[in-house]
Amino acid sequence: MDLERLREATRRQMPEKRWVHTLGVVSEAAKLAKRFGGDRSKAELAALLHDYAKAWPIERQGQAIRDHGLPAELLEYDKELWHAHVGAWAVQAEHGVDDEEVLDAIRYHTSGRERMTLLDKIVCLADYIEPGRDFPGVNKIRKLAEHNLEEALVAGFDATIAFLMEKGKRIFPLTVIARNGLIDELKDRKKTGSAGG
Repeated sequence: MDLERLREATRRQMPEKRWVHTLGVVSEAAKLAKRFGGDRSKAELAALLHDYAKAWPIERQGQAIRDHGLPAELLEYDKELWHAHVGAWAVQAEHGVDDEEVLDAIRYHTSGRERMTLLDKIVCLADYIEPGRDFPGVNKIRKLAEHNLEEALVAGFDATIAFLMEKGKRIFPLTVIARNGLIDELKDRKKTGSAGG
């Protein structure tokens, strides 16, 4: 896989502002991978590709979901979720990215999922806390991310859920499942007395 070509292809998919965000996520993912013992090259690759389809017209995203067997339930929820699954499909179909762990980290970077992998957590959290992000509570999430990946992600999901509730929008069930799973992980870790991840 030619990383430089992939980088250029990704850059062409999006406006400059989104590209700056993407570079911020790549940088943050590298830091988180180092801090929490993740695979840095996979974290950087998944972060580079996480918003591959974000700037596609919404009709094109919806069509990709319908045409390529992506989860149809996505169509019933916020359109902000669509690009993650569409992007994972697109980088595999168009660029031959076939590392399932990387594809899953792209696929679930907006919603989270049950039993998130370390790579899932790193990319999802990097997307929340990259330097260009500015939303209520982001500094608290950044502070938590200095010591505990799961606590920071729970705070991130809490912010997302609160935002959706405030806007009167439906909450994607997988996000609630992801949050609950992380809380269970934290409880289990306290019980066994092992250090934060």
